[in-house]
Amino acid sequence: MQAFWDFSETAPVRTESRSTPLRNPHVLPDMKITSAEFLTSATGLRSCPRGELPEFAMIGRSNVGKSSLINMLTERRGLAKVSATPGKTRLLNFFAINQGRGQWLLVDLPGYGYAKIAQEKRADFNEAVAVYIEGRENLLCVFVLIDSRLEPQRIDLDFLQWLGERDMPHALVFTKTDKQSPTATRANVDRFKQALSAWRAELPPLFLSSSETKAGRGEILRFIEQTMTA
Repeated sequence: MQAFWDFSETAPVRTESRSTPLRNPHVLPDMKITSAEFLTSATGLRSCPRGELPEFAMIGRSNVGKSSLINMLTERRGLAKVSATPGKTRLLNFFAINQGRGQWLLVDLPGYGYAKIAQEKRADFNEAVAVYIEGRENLLCVFVLIDSRLEPQRIDLDFLQWLGERDMPHALVFTKTDKQSPTATRANVDRFKQALSAWRAELPPLFLSSSETKAGRGEILRFIEQTMTA
């Protein structure tokens, strides 16, 4: 089975580096979420909305808590649909944050690694996500969600290596920290950092989060603000 980060040959060739963030001169000074609304869904890069606003995408393994994190960050319960069925999200879902002054888009990407989607659909689904990440000029950062309760997973490490090889800015968000002790969380985070250090000299930004306690909300939003104004 081919992993979705193996579809790079289908993505358009970028003409400029994505290491320099897109500037937004109208960003709110304290990154308050004044509005958050569903904008549209896309099946792939060609059906995405016009790329004029800064975008931040979220992705992770199935059942990592991505929808819950989006709802927690925006303080809009039910904005992103939380499902008990792994792999429910199959489209690229766009949310308009702070419409008008300081507007940016939050993109809910389909999770990787679930097993219940039909095999004939899996390749198309994976390719669409890969092409979006590689070809979306206004995508400033990909937040990769990691379940803080787990030992380092090969699929997460492989995906992060794929992002690094394509010079795609990214950050780690360790979810569900309320489900275990801080000591256990720190131990798993340290193991993950050690696994990453085996092949990269500099680690990406890292956040600890909980959709239940709202831990990490301020730090993640400040990071988004800083990225847009850098």
